[in-house]
Amino acid sequence: MSYTRETLSKVEKILNGRKNQAEIQQAERTALAQAKIPALLPLQKKLADTITGVIRSISAGTDPEKLIREISKQNLSIQEEIGDLLVSNGFERDFLDVKYTCPKCGDTGYAGSECCECRQALLKEVALASLRSGSPAGRCTFENFRLDYYPDKVEEETGISPRGRMEQIYGFCKAYADDFSLDSESLYLWGSTGLGKTHLASAIAGVVAQNGYQVIFDSSSNLLRKLEKEHFSSSRDTTYDGAQDELINCELLIIDDFGTEFCTQFTVSAIYNVINSRINKNLPVIISSNLDIEGIEKVYSERIASRIIGSYRSIRFFGNDIRQIKKNL
Repeated sequence: MSYTRETLSKVEKILNGRKNQAEIQQAERTALAQAKIPALLPLQKKLADTITGVIRSISAGTDPEKLIREISKQNLSIQEEIGDLLVSNGFERDFLDVKYTCPKCGDTGYAGSECCECRQALLKEVALASLRSGSPAGRCTFENFRLDYYPDKVEEETGISPRGRMEQIYGFCKAYADDFSLDSESLYLWGSTGLGKTHLASAIAGVVAQNGYQVIFDSSSNLLRKLEKEHFSSSRDTTYDGAQDELINCELLIIDDFGTEFCTQFTVSAIYNVINSRINKNLPVIISSNLDIEGIEKVYSERIASRIIGSYRSIRFFGNDIRQIKKNL
């Protein structure tokens, strides 16, 4: 799985903080033990000197394997003596050990050359927290989606029961989230304002991110603002550096409120580039919008409408404005 620069930076900061804190606490415990046990410091110095001696001897051409066997035996004896001294003075035998949050990797995030499980879990946790802080994904879930807000009566104009239709859409979106993979299709969720498009897109985002995929969820106006700042900022300003790459390469991109932003020649070009690049990379996108295909052509361009028609599954939402219904309850 891939992650944004921001997520990677936050995780490295957390890991470094854990490691530094564990080593500071170990130094404090060592100082406490040394103050209570005067005989401890000479033993620790002797232990350190053996390591220095190994380095010098190997540099001088001494047989390293034989030397390491001898030193290891000597070190174990000294460590045993230090442990006995600690226990006899009321401390635990491992009192002087560094107590890392993850003993497997020593809070470095890597066990050997492999990414440690603790780092993988932290990446997932930070990415999900970041997603929820910047979108409704934390509060809009499949569990709290209300189908009873949709009329059950068949509409004369469409011949469709909004509730029946939304039951189908709900089931499809939930299955999409549960079964998401990089081969999942792109979706165009459209319909009038307040029909639950953002809610279901957010619910998908939460499940997919929880399953370990990198999800970027934001309104089209916010995403375009980042692209614009990256494009027009000076080379010394790296605040938005990499924004376009992340939008093009993240595992799932969700663009909310598509068509509500102020359009310029730059924004139309930027939107086309992101949509077209992800189609070429076969990476899924979910777009929610009030615009039908004709509306996309008017607001953006025929090229963008054509790419969406040809590569996205179109899902139309029906019913009345749920936000107005909630307000009147």
